[in-house]
Amino acid sequence: MIRNSIFFLGFLLISASLGAQSLFSKKLEGRVYSKDGDVSATTVQNISTDRATITDFDGFFQITANLNDTLVFSAVQFKKQEIVVSREILQQRTFNVYLEDALTELDEVVVTPYNLTGDITKDIDIIKTDPVVTSSTLELPNAYVLPITKAERELFEATSGSGLIPLNPILNGISGRTKMLKKRIARNKLYSRTERVKEFYPDSLFRTDLKIPETKIDDLLYFCEVDQEFQKVVDTHDRLKIWEFIRKKSLVYRKNNDLD
Repeated sequence: MIRNSIFFLGFLLISASLGAQSLFSKKLEGRVYSKDGDVSATTVQNISTDRATITDFDGFFQITANLNDTLVFSAVQFKKQEIVVSREILQQRTFNVYLEDALTELDEVVVTPYNLTGDITKDIDIIKTDPVVTSSTLELPNAYVLPITKAERELFEATSGSGLIPLNPILNGISGRTKMLKKRIARNKLYSRTERVKEFYPDSLFRTDLKIPETKIDDLLYFCEVDQEFQKVVDTHDRLKIWEFIRKKSLVYRKNNDLD
């Protein structure tokens, strides 16, 4: 009887421990973004567990973290940023990190040997330039065809093959890589569309009309992006209707982030 009680107590302790681990440990999914948008290959390091990863072309990343772990985000063009993992971060589906540009100021710049004045109307006659040679100036057939993205190229490689039995598509289908690449392409297209929506409106409008800080604008648009109705509104191409949707979502966003 005592042995059974001890076994049952041990079972409860193990269950509680596993439950605590699932509550305070998680594979975080996030995205870094900046004013200029060049966020690929940003290093994301969990210095508490010595784990690290890098962001993809659009700034997305995944990394395992525990409560109170310290994440360090760094890249040559950005200021290093440290974030302590809180309960709120662990509970978020995706959390966003804004990176500030690292500016390098020069004391003096001397332009030689052209003796430029800085006035483009005067300097244009001084500088001799070669004619611009591009696929469009040469009137090549595919001059205006957009290049495929890295994810689209990887998907093509994963789903193509030769021989009597093409093994490459079969193996990638079984491993789940093909499905993962399709999801990445869909996510990238969604993100690109949201970036185009942002260009419709000046940042000052977000600050004055919606009371959204400039550093939170991208985060707000991502908050809109995960709503399926947002894409339906965007497809109408009605900028007033799109702005009204963003305005309504901003009310919820401000309340969730204590911006009121």
